[in-house]
Amino acid sequence: MTDAEPRLRRAAFADLTPFEVYRLCRLRVDVFVVEQQCPYPELDGRDLEPATEHLWFEADGDVLATIRVLDDDGSRAIGRVATAGSARSRGLAARLIETALESYGDGPLTLGAQAHLEDWYTRFGFRRSGPGYLEDGIPHVPMRREPA
Repeated sequence: MTDAEPRLRRAAFADLTPFEVYRLCRLRVDVFVVEQQCPYPELDGRDLEPATEHLWFEADGDVLATIRVLDDDGSRAIGRVATAGSARSRGLAARLIETALESYGDGPLTLGAQAHLEDWYTRFGFRRSGPGYLEDGIPHVPMRREPA
């Protein structure tokens, strides 16, 4: 891990360079496939939608943490929250969630939280909004945050 100060980046998919796409996808694979042993991470194609915004922190060309924000029929949905193992406990994912709240918090926000992170998302105002479910073999809970 680098000691350089992480820089916040945000872009629609069409504005990403091939290198940025690779680094964002590489982080997701490292977190969801390698660490969490998710055999078939969902490839839903929503990264490509024009209204999807990708937010991430990088330092020295390394992606340290990332999320995406989707347009979901009049509300926004946060997903694909991932932090590199070497960058954890630095508050980067929290800063990305806070950035999304600043940008999109005037409307409802939803997410599918890994069940063990439900309390972590609660600190941002998200509340469980339905029964738990399995996604890619990992227990999740639906969560929603109403506008402040």
